[in-house]
Amino acid sequence: MKQEYLKNTSTLTLSADSCTGCGMCESVCPHAVFAMAGAKARIEALDRCMECGACAMNCPTAAIEVSKGVGCAQAVIQGWLKGTEPSCDCSGGCC
Repeated sequence: MKQEYLKNTSTLTLSADSCTGCGMCESVCPHAVFAMAGAKARIEALDRCMECGACAMNCPTAAIEVSKGVGCAQAVIQGWLKGTEPSCDCSGGCC
């Protein structure tokens, strides 16, 4: 089972109109966030996204956007690494 982070907090978006179905996002994603659906990629598991940016950096048509290294997923990762509580400054208490 793949690791999931906080529900509905990832900054990841995919433009189906811009996707050419090359499959690069599925290949480079370390957490199997993407899957191919016919001739297009789709986000299969948004809550697995750790916002590393590999998908966006490797997308030849810029169909993927993600603010790498920000947001709640990054706060959780930093908390784990530092042994502290996550702090993403959501002001809404998502963490």
